[in-house]
Amino acid sequence: MRSLGEKCAVFGVYGKGLDVARLAFFGLFALQHRGQESSGIAASNGDVLTVHKGMGLVSQVFNDELLSALKGGIAVGHNRYSTTGGTKLKHAQPMLAAGSTAVQNVSYDDPHPSLNDSVSLCSGPDDGAIALAHNGNLPTTDALAAYLSKQGIDTTEFSDSRMIVEAIAAKMREGAGFTDAVKTIYPLMTGAFSILIMSRDQLVAIRDRCGIRPLSLGKLDGGYVVASETCALGPIGAAFERDIAPGEMLIIDERGISSEQLAQPDPKFDVFEFIYFARPDSHLLGRSVYEVRRNFGIELAKEYPLEADVVVPVPETAIPAAIGYAEQLHIPLHMALTKNRYIHRTFITPEQHVREQGVRAKLTPIPEMVRGKRVAVFDDSIVRGTTSRQIVQMLYEAGATEVHFLVASPPVKYPDFYGIDTPKQADLIAANKTVPQMRAYLGATSLHFLSYEGMLRATGLREDELCTSCFTGAYPIDIDVRAKEVRRV
Repeated sequence: MRSLGEKCAVFGVYGKGLDVARLAFFGLFALQHRGQESSGIAASNGDVLTVHKGMGLVSQVFNDELLSALKGGIAVGHNRYSTTGGTKLKHAQPMLAAGSTAVQNVSYDDPHPSLNDSVSLCSGPDDGAIALAHNGNLPTTDALAAYLSKQGIDTTEFSDSRMIVEAIAAKMREGAGFTDAVKTIYPLMTGAFSILIMSRDQLVAIRDRCGIRPLSLGKLDGGYVVASETCALGPIGAAFERDIAPGEMLIIDERGISSEQLAQPDPKFDVFEFIYFARPDSHLLGRSVYEVRRNFGIELAKEYPLEADVVVPVPETAIPAAIGYAEQLHIPLHMALTKNRYIHRTFITPEQHVREQGVRAKLTPIPEMVRGKRVAVFDDSIVRGTTSRQIVQMLYEAGATEVHFLVASPPVKYPDFYGIDTPKQADLIAANKTVPQMRAYLGATSLHFLSYEGMLRATGLREDELCTSCFTGAYPIDIDVRAKEVRRV
């Protein structure tokens, strides 16, 4: 699957004496897979709150000089892949807002930065500024928009994340304290969110009542770390403590950690984190992502034991599932599709011929591994089907005699409204074609999806603990007016 936009990453650090900006940099570096559009870090020294953010990868946005300027004992960072608001620097995070009337103290160095520019924002010592980093998406923002409208704030150009931080800041301007403002605005946030918000002296983490997006707490040298995935903890030497609970508000300050339940938890963790988004070395809900993906392949081998000469995974996320399938059926596995690991999001428009090549610019078959063989090619999912079709064609051109396409998840029939940049339902191939029709479109010898029940068995979790809306159309958090975009299939 190459057609879904990745969800965002959030990372926060609290600790006196820690180089929080540099720790945030390496945390975001470990979470780069969750968003490659923009990156940013905000830091507070207890007096001044400073943000630097820009378009591009973490390593493109920051250098030693910039990190050295982000001083303090608290930092929050963010990697973004757009789900609302589009590709613009003004939507890059963390987002800074002022909690007093001195809003003018927070401004862009350049009010009209170009796409590749970065921007630094700085708040003065008396304007009560806060910075926010958001992973997820609010399918409806009517309640937030109504509240901001009453405050005389025009939300026309606002993303959902901007609405949240501005609403909290507006509440603070009415006289509420930082954490009280967060608690008051929390019920207005309808959708999926794992959010980090920092003031000058506190770091707050909140999750929606269903806990759709992941968020974990770690400890580091007397301080604390909060990250989208556990894979970001090890590289900086932090130890995993626990997950932030659905509906929980966690507060970290000089007194340590305190917690308050803001909503009755109704756990519905997004199963696509296991299928595609999370790094294989992360742990989600106490389970190894790698092991769950390997289980997908084992279950698929039980459901569709093919006679094949070689199993070929589409790198990277399908590799563990392909390993499980190959091990179960004692079929050799070869990395016969080579990925160009240095192709990342770029703002340079491809030359026409390169653009027409599509997936061929990213994946190249090794003919010696597939020539004259019956190939079982493995991917994590199929969205539009265009990439899968090109892969099948490439393998035939490389000499495969048969190409069986195996998918480590059920058919994706419904759009996501909680933070995955899915196509509209009309563009989802499984919502518009039967499996035999999809097989014919791909040009594959056969096409097999992991069953819904097999997926659940592989996770070891109950169905009522998971959000499986992309497969079932059952949305655990009300999508309000967006429901008209969905038809039952």
